[in-house]
Amino acid sequence: MVPMTLAQSAGPDSGSAVWRVRPMIEFATRDLPVDAEAFEAEAAMEWHDGITVDVIQASLIATALRHLTPAQPAWDTVAARILLYDLYQQAASTRGLASPGYSNYPDLVHQLVASGQYASDLTVTYSDAELMEAGRWIDSTRDGLFTYAGLRLLADRYLVRTARQQTAELPQEAFLGIALTLAQAEAPAERLTWARRFYDALSRLDLTMATPTLANARRPAGQLSSCFVDTVDDSLESIYYSLTTFARISKAGGGMGSYLGKIRSAGGSIGNVPGIAKGVLPWARLYNDTAVAVDQLGQRSGAVSLWLDVWHPDVRDFLDARTPQGDERRKARDIFPGLCIPDAFMEAVDADAAWHLFDPHAVHEALGFGLEDAYDVEWRRRYAECVDHPRLPRTTVRARDLWRQVLKAIHTSGTPFLFFRDTVNRTNPNPHAGMIYSSNLCTEILQNQSASRPTSPRAADGGSVVQTVDPGDLVVCNLASIHLGHVHQPADLDRIVPVAVRMLDDVIAINHLPVPQAAQTNSAYRAIGLGVHGYQQYLVARGIGWESEAHVAEADALFERIAYRAIAASADLAAERGAYPRFPGSAWDTGAYFAQRGYTSPPWQALAERVHAQGLRNGYLLAIAPTGSTSILADATPGIDPVFDHCWREDKQEYAVERLAPGLTAATASQYATAHRVDQAWSIRAAAARQRHLDQSQSLNIYRTPSMDAKTMASWYHLAWSLGVKTVYYFRNLNQEAIPSPAPEDTLTNPPSPTDIQCLGCEL
Repeated sequence: MVPMTLAQSAGPDSGSAVWRVRPMIEFATRDLPVDAEAFEAEAAMEWHDGITVDVIQASLIATALRHLTPAQPAWDTVAARILLYDLYQQAASTRGLASPGYSNYPDLVHQLVASGQYASDLTVTYSDAELMEAGRWIDSTRDGLFTYAGLRLLADRYLVRTARQQTAELPQEAFLGIALTLAQAEAPAERLTWARRFYDALSRLDLTMATPTLANARRPAGQLSSCFVDTVDDSLESIYYSLTTFARISKAGGGMGSYLGKIRSAGGSIGNVPGIAKGVLPWARLYNDTAVAVDQLGQRSGAVSLWLDVWHPDVRDFLDARTPQGDERRKARDIFPGLCIPDAFMEAVDADAAWHLFDPHAVHEALGFGLEDAYDVEWRRRYAECVDHPRLPRTTVRARDLWRQVLKAIHTSGTPFLFFRDTVNRTNPNPHAGMIYSSNLCTEILQNQSASRPTSPRAADGGSVVQTVDPGDLVVCNLASIHLGHVHQPADLDRIVPVAVRMLDDVIAINHLPVPQAAQTNSAYRAIGLGVHGYQQYLVARGIGWESEAHVAEADALFERIAYRAIAASADLAAERGAYPRFPGSAWDTGAYFAQRGYTSPPWQALAERVHAQGLRNGYLLAIAPTGSTSILADATPGIDPVFDHCWREDKQEYAVERLAPGLTAATASQYATAHRVDQAWSIRAAAARQRHLDQSQSLNIYRTPSMDAKTMASWYHLAWSLGVKTVYYFRNLNQEAIPSPAPEDTLTNPPSPTDIQCLGCEL
C-alpha cells in the first residue's frame, strides 16, 4: 500500500488516532471472543505522531498474532480481517470507488485488460453480459474462510497488483478470473456453467490449483505448469540444449528434473582417447549455476533436481555434491540430487554382495545397448551380461558400503531423493510408449521420458543459421490438490474429483508452455497430477490415529475411491473430447492397469470395460504434491504429511507467520500427531497403501524422530522399497533437543459439535 499519514486519510476534523482506526478494529473483532478495547490499547502503545496507515495496520496484525495460541485461535481471524480490510481499502483507492468492497466486474476486467495485467482473451471470449452474470456469483462471505497466513500468501503471491504495488483485484475476483480463464476451453454453450463450478470449487477452498496456475491464469501468456522433467543424452549438443531448456523453464516460473544417467563417467573415453571425460559433476555444476542465475519470475529461486543411477561410476561423488565436506570444485549445493535404484541393488544390500558400477558410454560401445534403457527382468539380463563381459571396465564396491554412503548423505543434507525404478516402471500405465527414467523436483510425477536430439547448426538461405531438434518426451506437471479437510462424506469426493479432472484438462488446452517439446508431450499424453492436502485433517475428523491399522486401512479405502472417481471422470471426458493420442495399446486400454492392482470387483470391471470402449482423456492422472504454499492458502495440513506441531512458525521468503493445526481443539489435539514424533514406519505403510491407487507417486517425507538411530533410519528406507513405495522425498532432520513439546490438551477449548463425517471405504 502507498504510505499515507493518518491526517491525510481522515481529514482535519477526524479526532484522535484511535478514533480514526476504530472502523478497522470493529471490523476485525466483530462477533469474536476478544477484548477489542484492550487490543486497541496494546497496539496503540507503538503509535506516534505522523505514523502511516500501513504501519498502524502492521502493528495491529503483529499485536493480534502475539496473542494467537491453541487456546485463543480467534486472534488469527482478527489478523486476517485487518489484512482483508486493507485489501478492500487498496482496491477502492485503485478503482476510484466511494466505498470499499466488490464492484462492477466487467469494468474491472476491461480495466485490467487495458493495463496489460489481464489477458485480452477474457474480453474476446466473454461478452459484457456474461461477465456481468459471472460477477453476480461472487460471494464476499467466502473471504472469511481465509486464515491470516492464507490471505497473506494470496495477497503477496497471487493477487494481481498495480505498478505501484496496490491491490488490483480482490480474492474472489482472482478465483473468478482463474475459473473464467480455464473455462475458455469449454464449449461456448457450457462455458458459464463450468466456470461457475470452477469458481465455487476454488472460492470454497475445496480445491487449489498449483502456484503457476493460481498466479498466471488470467494473465497474458500465462504459463500454468509447475514442473518439467527432461532426459539428457551423452553429447554436448544434448547437454547444452537441456541447460537452455532449463533456463527458459525457470524464467517462465517452472522447476525441472533432469535425468543424467546417460552421460559418460569421469575417466571415460571421448572419441578414441581414453581417460579424458570429466563425468557428471561438471555438468551438475552448470545446472547449479543456471538455477542461481535464472530464477522463477523473481518469485523464488530456480530449482532443479538431477537424477543418476546407483550403478553409474560417478555416483559416489554425486552423493557428496551437497554435503559440507570435500573439494568445492566437486560441489553443487543448489541442485537437489536424486538416486535411481533397481531392485537388484537393494537385494545386494540385503545379501552383503558386490555391486558393479559401469560407464554408460563404455557399455554401449562394448555391448550395443544402454543399461539405463531397461528395467526389471530385462535390466537384470543386461546387468549380468555387463558383469560377465571380460573387457568391460567396472568399479566394484560392496553394496552395503554404497548404501551407507547414500544414507549418510540423506542424513546430512536431506537428499538424495530416491526413485525405485523397477517398481515405477512395472506399474507404468503407458509402457508401450516409453519408459520412466526419473522424477521431478518433488518426486510425485512419473511419466514417460526421452531425450530431445538437436542437430548441428547449418547455414541456410539468406545467411541465417538453422538448428533442428527431434523432440523427445519432456514431461509437464499440471497439478491440483483436493482439500480432504473439506471432505465429510463420499458424495463430497464424487462432486469435487470430476470438477478437478476437468479443470486440469482445461489447463492443458489453454496453457502457454515455454518450450515447444513440452507442448508436444503435453498433447500426446494429456497428463495431469491430481493430489490432495488436508490428509491429516481428514484422519483427525474421523478420530483415526496416525499410528494405527485403521490409518492404513482408511488410506487404502480413501485413495481407491479417489482413483475410481478420477478414472471415471477422465473416461467421461474421453467420450466427450476424445482419448489422449497414445491411449491405444496402453495398460489402460488393455485392462492390465486394473488387473495389476487387483481391481476385480464388478464396479471396477465395468469401469475397465468403459475405459477400453471410450478411451481415457488423460494418460496419467494421480500424483500427490507437497503443497507447501497452497496448503497455507487453504488452511490445510500439507500434502500427506502430519503437522510439525500444534502451533508452528511458517517461514516464507519475506516474512514468517504462526500457524495452528487446522481445527485444533481440546478434543482433536491428541489426534494431531506431529511429524517428528510419529513412528515413520506408519507413514511409510500408509504411503504403500495409497501407492496401489496412484498411477504416479507422492511426495513422501521422512522425519527424524528423537529415538532414531542409524539402524532405524535404514529400516525405514528399506521398508519403503519392500512395500512398493515408488519414490521418497526429503529426509527432514531435526536435533532431538530442538523438538518442541506438544501443547497440553487442557489449554485448548471449544470442542467441535458433532458432524456427519464418514470414512470413505467403498465396495469397489
